Amino acid sequence: MYVVISYDIPEDKRRTKIHKILKSYGQWMQYSVFECELTETQYAKLRSRLSKLIKPEQDSIRFYFLCRCCQAKVERIGGEALRDDTIFFV
Repeated sequence: MYVVISYDIPEDKRRTKIHKILKSYGQWMQYSVFECELTETQYAKLRSRLSKLIKPEQDSIRFYFLCRCCQAKVERIGGEALRDDTIFFV
């Protein structure tokens, strides 16, 4: 599944922890936005890890799921090039 994750975490220490976790699952696109290609198991693990760190009364994390059709409609202007995670065996 392809997921766009955005977060709003006011505390620096907690925000840094969230960022590091998300960076291990996907590509950092903007200050508080990641794009991740996840299996259902990876998503469950990620969501669990993030849930343990946040303070729900202060923090916000949003998950936007994009189908394959919608992914093709994402338009980008500028920014970092998308990472190619394709593995080729010779």
